[in-house]
Amino acid sequence: MQYLLMIYSEEGAWNRLPEAVQKEGLAAYTAYGEALRKAGAMVGANRLRDTADATTVSVTNGKTQVMDGPFAESKEQLGGYYLIEAKNLDEAISWAARCPGAAHGKVEVRPVWSM
Repeated sequence: MQYLLMIYSEEGAWNRLPEAVQKEGLAAYTAYGEALRKAGAMVGANRLRDTADATTVSVTNGKTQVMDGPFAESKEQLGGYYLIEAKNLDEAISWAARCPGAAHGKVEVRPVWSM
């Protein structure tokens, strides 16, 4: 079954970190991605641009509304994701706990409907 691991953290916090800490973080994410690939669990992953680049679209009574920015204002923003293959929720949670993002934010685990 596929699960989406969504990484939420304070937007802009990464840019305030010292360069050495950013390098350590990048190495941790690289190692995490490699562990997912080695286990055959990696389906896909991407880092998202900041919410300043977001556009929110809704349709009400047939009329399209387009707004700059994210759908909801909050302290933590969706910054990236991993789409993984796992046997069950427990295995997906185990991968989420190993994600570097869990140490500085939150990782939401959500099962994916097969289409």
